[in-house]
Amino acid sequence: MIIRIVKMRFKQEEIEAFKAFFLTAKDRIRGFDGCQHLELWQDVNDAQIFFTFSHWQDESCLEKYRQSDVFREFWKVAKSKFSDKPEAWSHRQITVV
Repeated sequence: MIIRIVKMRFKQEEIEAFKAFFLTAKDRIRGFDGCQHLELWQDVNDAQIFFTFSHWQDESCLEKYRQSDVFREFWKVAKSKFSDKPEAWSHRQITVV
């Protein structure tokens, strides 16, 4: 399993529009082959910072998603609302305590 965390900073005036957009896109992302889990987080100290937290069956499923129309459409809209460059990390879970 791959755990993917993507950090995005949005323009203040675009926050509500992004949250509404995510609600319309989440089922398509979550339903993509290999996506096992999807969450959207908002930073408690900086309301402009959001994270997506997702679980993918493996790296090939994540890569297929990143090359898909679903991703391109989502990213095109999200990117237009950014106030800073996004950051992303992929992880493998070692243990749960």
